[in-house]
Amino acid sequence: MTGSTAATFTADDYRARMERAARAAAEAGLAGLLVAPGPDLVWLTGYTPPAVTERLTLLVLTAGQDPVLVVPALETPDAHRAAGAAALTLRDWTDGKDPYAATAALLDSSGRFGISDNAWALHLLALQQALPGSSYASLTEALPMLRAVKDAAELDLMAAAGAAADATFEEIRNVPFAGRRESEVAADLDRLLRGHGHEQVDFTIVASGPNGADPHHEAGERVIARGDMVVLDFGGLRDGYGSDTSRTVHVGEPTDEERRVHDIVREAQEAGFRAVRPGAACQDVDRAARRVIADAGYGEYFIHRTGHGIGVTTHEPPYMIEGEERPLVPGMCFSVEPGVYLPGRFGVRIEDIVTVTEDGGRRLNTTTRELVIVE
Repeated sequence: MTGSTAATFTADDYRARMERAARAAAEAGLAGLLVAPGPDLVWLTGYTPPAVTERLTLLVLTAGQDPVLVVPALETPDAHRAAGAAALTLRDWTDGKDPYAATAALLDSSGRFGISDNAWALHLLALQQALPGSSYASLTEALPMLRAVKDAAELDLMAAAGAAADATFEEIRNVPFAGRRESEVAADLDRLLRGHGHEQVDFTIVASGPNGADPHHEAGERVIARGDMVVLDFGGLRDGYGSDTSRTVHVGEPTDEERRVHDIVREAQEAGFRAVRPGAACQDVDRAARRVIADAGYGEYFIHRTGHGIGVTTHEPPYMIEGEERPLVPGMCFSVEPGVYLPGRFGVRIEDIVTVTEDGGRRLNTTTRELVIVE
């Protein structure tokens, strides 16, 4: 987390998050939550260890009990400086001692615990050995919506990240494309995102011509030519919160077919956005966008879900996909990003981050969704 994010949230904010998480765990029938270093720990405590090592660091949350952070003694000073430290009890351990025995003493020996997805197998297996009657479920399985609903301060940070991504697009559309490698334009995107405040860039997809038919194309050495469609998909973290936007540009004048496909995707993206409202199912967003593309005859070329959640990571629950009946709730943030991918020819994707409001949805990306001509 950067300094500005840490300043945004107080120890009381982190205390409220930990209490809410512990209550949610109890309501889900769990004895508690075990949170290893990673995005969940940052979101719950404001703490990022100076290095992720084999030494155990673990937050223990149990309803009705004070949160405890088990931390290596040599990292205790860093933990004390975390924004949420005042809401925690720190339990340190020194090299040569058994951190798993110390952690086990805090846990119900026969309980079922939610554990963060990125916990090391080394630590989970050692806890199971210390507590053979215990069992575990990943947080994504047990509490998928833990971070899904953002508060007002988080929404402000999400909006700022979206605005930074928009400013990046407004600049990238004016750089030369023709005659340059995809990797060179991707480097421009990285530089611009960082220049607009991103401390972390997670992806800079530049997919030109036939490469645009690969939704997750890695920018390579292909030289962009006049007549190419180019899919741009880029984002990362600004002040600890994610951006992710896609726009498709064209080098020189497009063909009628290229314009038609782009218009179809633009209409699908608009339909997906208009389906956003409290109480609607996540799958309703996917259905609305997919229907437009299918009705236009390109259904088989829309090959991924319509959207994914975003927050302190750029991909997280909820997912806008058929079969996901979870209702939308004000404060949820997710992408709406339909696409059409024509193998060997070109692709089109248009993506905004959207947040659910009390009566609909609000886009956090506002750059034009019309086809932009670049040189």
